[in-house]
Amino acid sequence: MYGEMTKQTMHEFMNITKALADENRVRALLALRKGELCVCQITELFGLAPSTVSKHLSILFQAGLVESRKDGRWIYYQLPGKNASVEAREALDWMEKALANSPHVLEDNKQLKKILKQDPADLCKRQTQKLNRPFSSSARGIRAAVIGPKASCARRRAIC
Repeated sequence: MYGEMTKQTMHEFMNITKALADENRVRALLALRKGELCVCQITELFGLAPSTVSKHLSILFQAGLVESRKDGRWIYYQLPGKNASVEAREALDWMEKALANSPHVLEDNKQLKKILKQDPADLCKRQTQKLNRPFSSSARGIRAAVIGPKASCARRRAIC
């Protein structure tokens, strides 16, 4: 029994430290101090691809550092409530004390205030439009050079 508890504690500790080992994940946690945010708001704050933000949030969720809820097509994240493990609460407290007044975090807070004034549906629509923009002719030329003129259609589609 003691060995199983130690393994579980070690596993939880490793998940938390892994989650805190990335600057974007720490920035997301600090942004969530202001309250619940949808994925599109976090994506807008960091300027990263939605899939990258989702991966970061998934790691934070697995570590017990965030909670999520789905409302229609929107997924919202927040810091964990009273059900959070002691380790997660202590890690979040430590992170906030250490970084709350760093210039980078203060700049994120300013940017977040602007983002929170925008409708999340508009943010999501704009981000989707960015993803669906066709490549410029120069980007197509670079892709063609990398793939080569004799590549099969299937290979070109897989890479493009």
